[in-house]
Amino acid sequence: MPPGYVASFTEQNAWPFLRGASPLAPQDGWYTQAEIRIMADEAPLRSLTAILGTPITSVTGRVRGRLRDVAVGTGDEAGRVAGLVLKTRKGVEIVSSKQVRWTSGGALELRPDATLSTIQGDENFILLRQDLLDRQIIDVHGRKVVRVNDVNLRWQSNGSDDELCVMEVEVGLRGAARRLLSGTLPRRTLENLVSRLPPRVIPWNFVDMIEVDPTRRVKLNIEHERLAQLHPSDIADILEDLAPAEREAVLRTLDEEVAAETLEEVEPKLQKSLVQALDSETAAGIVEEMDPSAAADLLAELPEERTEAILEEMDPEERQEVKELLEFREDSAAGRMTTEYIAVPVSAMVSDGIRALRGFEGDPETVTEIYLIDSGEVLKGVVPLARLVLARPETRLEVLSEPRFISVQFDRHENDVAELFDKYNLRALPVVDKAGKLVGVVEADHVIAFLRARA
Repeated sequence: MPPGYVASFTEQNAWPFLRGASPLAPQDGWYTQAEIRIMADEAPLRSLTAILGTPITSVTGRVRGRLRDVAVGTGDEAGRVAGLVLKTRKGVEIVSSKQVRWTSGGALELRPDATLSTIQGDENFILLRQDLLDRQIIDVHGRKVVRVNDVNLRWQSNGSDDELCVMEVEVGLRGAARRLLSGTLPRRTLENLVSRLPPRVIPWNFVDMIEVDPTRRVKLNIEHERLAQLHPSDIADILEDLAPAEREAVLRTLDEEVAAETLEEVEPKLQKSLVQALDSETAAGIVEEMDPSAAADLLAELPEERTEAILEEMDPEERQEVKELLEFREDSAAGRMTTEYIAVPVSAMVSDGIRALRGFEGDPETVTEIYLIDSGEVLKGVVPLARLVLARPETRLEVLSEPRFISVQFDRHENDVAELFDKYNLRALPVVDKAGKLVGVVEADHVIAFLRARA
């Protein structure tokens, strides 16, 4: 152990630190005496379950009401307590948390200038008890859906004022036990009991709420910006863990491009149910951002009337691409291909290829090769992307083309396509019609997708 360091300290002082509530960081896993003194001075965490029902008195000691809920701000005020909701003789009222203080006896006391106002019902804040307890939320750090058992708050100094802030939510046994036993044991006895249980908490800045009411979702400014930063496959896993109404609510808040990438990752049955729940205009906006082959596969699973309604709302260019793909058999090479690829004239230079790559409107991460075509769009060569970026701008692309390239006719079965990928270790496979004209490309991801669906 380093000199001047200690190996342990009391649990009461330790938990706030271990949950990331302090800016300090341990040195070599040990804490100095000075660090412990700082932690001891920090205001303790208070659980929502423990403080609900707490009497609220005036400065003269007269009881004005009891704590019914805690209102929390959204947007720029996220995490800050907007007010304490009280049950009083007049009904349900709210008071700013800055106008309340804790007494040494464990009660809440109104400051002399405190003002109570009636709740109108149209305020844009979250009620922790009503909206969060026993509800599912998204842990954007752990990339999973969890249920909230309790919420921990702390009074923090903010210059001349102290403000109450939400620090974290409890999702483990400790929070569940506190709620289950609340009211059956004295508070101090209960806290001593649950403090022996291991904590499972999520910091408030990693919490994404789920609100199924679209009007309230807009009012509370719930946009799932942090969720949208996750990988689409992680978002897909989260959607699969939600109830249907919650899935729709989350999908509607995502950017169309993110929603499209996510839809491509979910199982076909869930894809279908999600799109069925959306209005045609919203569904069309998402489908337009999908890979054309994935969009065609999705629409092929929907009832014909529903497919036509979505196609009608799509932009003409994207609509035509998808409609052409819908004409092919799903189990054929054409049914698995995408029409988003880069093709340039066979006489093009490297500089032309790079210009085409920069102007490509599809997903650039899917591009592994550039295709050379003649005036009749017949496939004449395949240039790996690595050769393109390493060559001089004035080099003819035909010189860089593979001496022997593999292509497949549009009507070949998907099993034959998979065999070609396996035999030649392909990353992409150009699809041609009977005249040799390039009509699309099957990517490795497409092959993996249908093999997984078949397994």
